[in-house]
Amino acid sequence: MGVVEGLTEFLPISSTGHLILTASLLDFTGETVKVFEIAIQTGAMLAVVWEYRLRLTRAVTGVGHDPLAQRFVRNVIIAFIPAVILGLLLGKWIKSHLFHPVPVAMAFIVGGFIILWVERDAARQGHESRTRVHTVDDLTAWDALKVGLVQCLAMVPGTSRSGATIIGGMVLGLSRRCATEFSFFLGIPTLTAAGAYSVWRERAALHASDIPMFAVGLIVSFISALLCIRWLIRYVATHDFRWFAWYRIAFGAVVLLTSWGGWVQWKA
Repeated sequence: MGVVEGLTEFLPISSTGHLILTASLLDFTGETVKVFEIAIQTGAMLAVVWEYRLRLTRAVTGVGHDPLAQRFVRNVIIAFIPAVILGLLLGKWIKSHLFHPVPVAMAFIVGGFIILWVERDAARQGHESRTRVHTVDDLTAWDALKVGLVQCLAMVPGTSRSGATIIGGMVLGLSRRCATEFSFFLGIPTLTAAGAYSVWRERAALHASDIPMFAVGLIVSFISALLCIRWLIRYVATHDFRWFAWYRIAFGAVVLLTSWGGWVQWKA
């Protein structure tokens, strides 16, 4: 589960969706598991902190006097706020009704077609020609808010937080690299808050015996996410996301076919 989380968190293929499906195949289900799936996202977040530790240190130490650091911190906070509000309002309902394999598979397929549409449009019009924002430092507060609103779509499992913010950012005029890196940074407060809130809310269902399981998940997700981040930054320099779109569509179709055919007993 830690490997799946780390390898999928920052790709536009939905880590939550993959965790739900993996847990179903492993017969690893229950309320504690749902908390586990969210909590181990913190390991992936820590991989971003480590990979960008110099940039983040400059932002924290310079927030009192450096305009660029102030803008960076402000934009991350602004983009984070919509997910907090909607998460508190709708999180419980979404977790009860949409954290199931079939809705996840349908979100996989829909998201795949959206990525194909965006990439096709970018290829036809020339993505670079319509890019307004080339680096994270160039983002305005309004840009950050729009990316934050797009991130809220990822509350539906199978949509992909990274997919929503990266593809949404490109549609909003961010360069591919800028959208990818801002998605990384936005993941820090988002994943931390989601993990901490989930553990706190379900603390009564957790026991000391769960600590080794959570620790292993966090450590493994950190390692695999770190490898994925380094690979993805190199990948976006010369590639688009169409392969991920086709993967989403194919994977979602397999889940739906096996579910409707009764070949796999997918469990919530």
